[in-house]
Amino acid sequence: MIAKLISIVISGLVLTQSFNVGVNDIVQLDELMEHAKFHADEYGDNFVVFISKHYGELKQVHHKEHQEEKEEHEQLPFQHQGSTNSFLALIINDNKNDQNKIEEQKNSSTTFFYQSPDYNCHLSGIFQPPRQA
Repeated sequence: MIAKLISIVISGLVLTQSFNVGVNDIVQLDELMEHAKFHADEYGDNFVVFISKHYGELKQVHHKEHQEEKEEHEQLPFQHQGSTNSFLALIINDNKNDQNKIEEQKNSSTTFFYQSPDYNCHLSGIFQPPRQA
């Protein structure tokens, strides 16, 4: 049960991050609602027209006509530009014969010996590794 809950929470987190929604955008939603109310009172815009003026087709025209609202428009959420590029490569090997051709080679002889360095500096000291007798 806990594993399902954790997977649902992580899936939701990945989904919201894919929409590029940050904490700042969520905090600024009250600015969006206040500005939408201002547009409804001042210009008689409904919410769909308001969204079109600030995020859609009418954005350029609205910004040109209402330069005095520029500071308020910068405080609205979802104004940032972002781009995410990802590349996914999936290779499926259906050839089962290749797996049989690979042979495991084991080297049973272990030949590791200490070789002393060619220089005479600090040859006898406590920092030297132990030697075989």
